Amino acid sequence: MTTVLTPASPLTAADRCDRCGAQAYLRVVLLSGGELLFCAHHGRKFEPELKKIAAEIQDETERLTSAPASASEEER
Repeated sequence: MTTVLTPASPLTAADRCDRCGAQAYLRVVLLSGGELLFCAHHGRKFEPELKKIAAEIQDETERLTSAPASASEEER
């Protein structure tokens, strides 16, 4: 996927997957000008098709595996 390095607006917990309503971790800006939001699961599932129609893909799925800033050193 093409990753946007400096997204205009980071995805938040309020951004929901257009397919299932789970928290979105991918924003797909379409060549046609619209945008779609996907959870990590549906982003992976539709990746081949999305690459064909996307101008940009903002992928924040790394947040799923990173330790929160408030985690202790032992938890990281």
